[in-house]
Amino acid sequence: MDNQNPLGSNVKQQEVQTPNESKRTPKAYLRMIALISTFGGLLFGYDTGVVNGALLFMAQPDQLNLTPFKEGLVASSLLFGAALGAVLGGRLSDRFGRRKNILYLACVFFFAALGCALAPTSDIMIVFRFILGLAVGGASVTVPTYLAEMSPAENRGRVVTQNELMIVTGQFLAFLMNAILGNIYGDTGHIWRWMLAIASIPAVVLWLGMLVLPESPRWLVVQGKFGEALNVLKRVREEERAAAELKEIQEVVDAEAHLEKASAKEFAVTPWIRRLLFIGIGVGIIQQITGVNAINYYGTQILKEAGFSMQAALIANTANGVISVTATLVGMWLLGKLGRRTIFLIGLTMTTITQCFIGVFSMTLSDQPFFPYLILSMTVTFMAFQQGCSAPITWLIMSEIFPLRLRGIGMGTVVFFSWIANFTVGLCFPVFLHGIGLSQTFFIFAFGGLMAIFFVAKWLPETKGRTLEQLEHCFRNYKTIDCRKL
Repeated sequence: MDNQNPLGSNVKQQEVQTPNESKRTPKAYLRMIALISTFGGLLFGYDTGVVNGALLFMAQPDQLNLTPFKEGLVASSLLFGAALGAVLGGRLSDRFGRRKNILYLACVFFFAALGCALAPTSDIMIVFRFILGLAVGGASVTVPTYLAEMSPAENRGRVVTQNELMIVTGQFLAFLMNAILGNIYGDTGHIWRWMLAIASIPAVVLWLGMLVLPESPRWLVVQGKFGEALNVLKRVREEERAAAELKEIQEVVDAEAHLEKASAKEFAVTPWIRRLLFIGIGVGIIQQITGVNAINYYGTQILKEAGFSMQAALIANTANGVISVTATLVGMWLLGKLGRRTIFLIGLTMTTITQCFIGVFSMTLSDQPFFPYLILSMTVTFMAFQQGCSAPITWLIMSEIFPLRLRGIGMGTVVFFSWIANFTVGLCFPVFLHGIGLSQTFFIFAFGGLMAIFFVAKWLPETKGRTLEQLEHCFRNYKTIDCRKL
C-alpha cells in the first residue's frame, strides 16, 4: 500500500461498516475496551498481592518449609521477572501489536499461575513466580500504552488511570480471597495452592475478551494498515473525527520516520535528556523505597507480628485493600484539582510520618492489648495517602516527561529501575523483619521517605496544565526556566 496516501482508495473501500459490526456508541465501546484490557492490571494486582497471606501457609514445615530468605525470594522473584518483562513488553508490543501482545501475556498469566499453584518445591515456585513476573511487567507497560492509543486526548488521563484502579482492585481481591479461604480452610495446609490458582480465571477472561477487541490504530498506521486503522477509529470516535485523527497520526508517524532511530546513546550525550532520565528513574525508585510494597506483599505478616492471630491478620489485611481502592478513586479526582508536585509532596510527607509512628509505637507500645489495632490503623493510613496521592502521580509523571521519539525507550528504562527497587524491597523485607524487628525496619522506610521528599522538592517538574510540546520546551531550557512552577 502507498504510505504517502493514507486516506486513498483502500480506505474508502473499508469505510462502510458491515451489518454485524458493533452498534455501540463510541463512548460505550471505549468503556468496554478499557474494562477488558485492564484485566491485565487486575492480574498485575492479584498476582503481586496474593503472596500477602499465601506465604503464611506455604512457609509451614509440612508445605514448602520456607526460611525468611526463601520467603523473600518467592515474593521478589516475580518482581525481578517484572523488571525484565517491562523492558521486553514495550519491544514486543511494537513488533507484534498491543492487542496481540496482551493476548500472549494472558497465556503466560494463565500457565504461570497454574505452575505456581502446583509447584512441589520452593525452587520450582520461584521459577514460576519469575515467569509470572514477565507477564506482570509486560502488562505494566503494554496495557497503559494500548489504552492511551485508543483514547481521545481529552479523556486519556481518566481512561489510563483506570488501569491503576484495576491494579489496586486486584490486590484487594487477593486479600479478600486469602481471608475467606484462610479462615474457612485454614486447617488445610495446601489452601495456598487455591489462593494462587484463582489468578488463572481473570487470565482466561482477558484472553477471551481481547479476541474481540481491535488493535491500536496508531500501531496499525505504523504498519501501513490505514483502512483498518480508520475502521477502529470510527468505533471509538465520532464519525467526522475519525478521518481527521487518522491524518494527524500519519503526520506524526511521517515526522518520526525522518529522524534517526532512538537509542540509549542520547541519554548519555544530551544533557537535558540525561536530566529527564535521572528524574524518571528517581520517581520510579522513590515509589518503592517508602515501603508501600512491603505492606502490599507482607501486610498479613506485619499484622501477625504485631499480635493478630493468623486468621485475624488475614481479615484485618483486607482493610488495606479497601482503602487502596477508595483512595485511588480520590486520587483520580485530585489530579484535576491540584498540581502533580503538590499531591506527591502531600502523599510522601504523610506516609513518612506514618512510618515513623509505626516505628515509635513498635518500640513503646508493643506490650499493650490495643497495639495490633494501632498498627492496623497506621498501615491503613499509610495506604490511603500512598494510593491517593503518590501512586497516581508516579506512572503519570513517567509517561509525561520524555519527548515523543524517546518515550518508549525512556519508559522502559525507568520502569525497569522501578521494578528492580521493588524487587530489592520484596527480597529484603522478611529478612529485616526477622533480623532487626518491626520498629527498626519501618524507621529505614521513614528515612527513605525523607530522601523521597527532598528529591521531589528539588527536581520534580510540574507537568499539570502543559502540553507535551510545552513540557519539552521547558525541559530543553531547564537552565533558564524553572519547570517546577506552574
